[in-house]
Amino acid sequence: MTYLMFFVFAMTTDAVGVIIPQVMADYQLSMFQASAFHYVPMVAIGLAGLLLGRLADKLGRKKLIIAGLLLYSLSCYAFIAGDSALFFILLMGLCGLAIGIFKTAALALIGDISRDSHSHTRTMNTVEGFFALGAIAGPALVTLMIAASIHWKQLYLLAGLLCTVLVIIAARMPYPPYQASAEQVSLRQSMRLLKDRYAMGFSLAIALYVSCEVAIFVWLPTLLADYSGRFALLALHAVTIFFILRALGRFLASLILRHFCWSSVMAVFTAMIFLCFALSMLLGRDWALWLMPLSGLFMSMIYPTLNSKGISCFPRQQHGAVAGLILAFTALAAAVAPALMALLGDLAGDVVAGFYLATFFAALLAALMLYNWLAQPAKAQLEKMSS
Repeated sequence: MTYLMFFVFAMTTDAVGVIIPQVMADYQLSMFQASAFHYVPMVAIGLAGLLLGRLADKLGRKKLIIAGLLLYSLSCYAFIAGDSALFFILLMGLCGLAIGIFKTAALALIGDISRDSHSHTRTMNTVEGFFALGAIAGPALVTLMIAASIHWKQLYLLAGLLCTVLVIIAARMPYPPYQASAEQVSLRQSMRLLKDRYAMGFSLAIALYVSCEVAIFVWLPTLLADYSGRFALLALHAVTIFFILRALGRFLASLILRHFCWSSVMAVFTAMIFLCFALSMLLGRDWALWLMPLSGLFMSMIYPTLNSKGISCFPRQQHGAVAGLILAFTALAAAVAPALMALLGDLAGDVVAGFYLATFFAALLAALMLYNWLAQPAKAQLEKMSS
């Protein structure tokens, strides 16, 4: 059930990079205006995670999952009722709110069914693998719809139908036993996580990673829109290739993490991400055409592994609140980073200016993961929680 949830909402959230060039042309929007199709739902996801994530600990996982799925399904169906940029942006905001509700509860549920930190990390990578499959399906479907002169909003109708099936599954499925702890799920207690070095450390690392990832699937289609070389077909499907490589890496994660320390893998992979970005900026679009999609292979394990380790630093009665906080930083980065890239692109008259900012984020992430590998700041806490 959790795998399917991640697959469905990835179909819509990660298709926005293919949708943005269409809405820019249809509604005469600037890059910053069109980026609202991305940052509005991301802000909604972040607010839901930060303010409502604790409810997964207080009310239980099942109620939050069903409520979030219902809201998401209804919001998707509503896309067929209008045809304006503002209307679509508002609905995307509602979809984001729904995702923040059910995703936080689903992340807490993963903790309930995991034996220890290592099991949690492997499960999280598999879950995010299904998210990556949805991220492949969404942009690919939108590309096919555009080629067939079908409006992209039909993607949301399909997502709504799949989500309706998930509501039925979620309502009928038995959940693992869970005992809420009232003193740990107040809003005040949740806000105290902002002072916790483990929660904030992993949240900031994830924010840097997300800033790099969204640069690819939001603005790479725009970067390559004017490409007219002999690899034009590759340029058209660059984001899809990125998502395919990301999905492949996530399903290989269990094998890799069985043989290598997670912190060493994070250090090496983030260094390769920075190299892909830096060489793309130095060598131009002809190289970015290859290197930007290739970075998906190295991005594959970063988010689910950091997410898992961050949540595993806390007892299960706090997993909803911690997952909500991490989700808030995820969404905040996913909203702010592409918006800043859009502003730089509008000022410079070329979207490549925004990718220099993304390259800076990649450098910071690589440096942070190198420190994490050498200093092992969370090792003792993870071992304590596993025991």
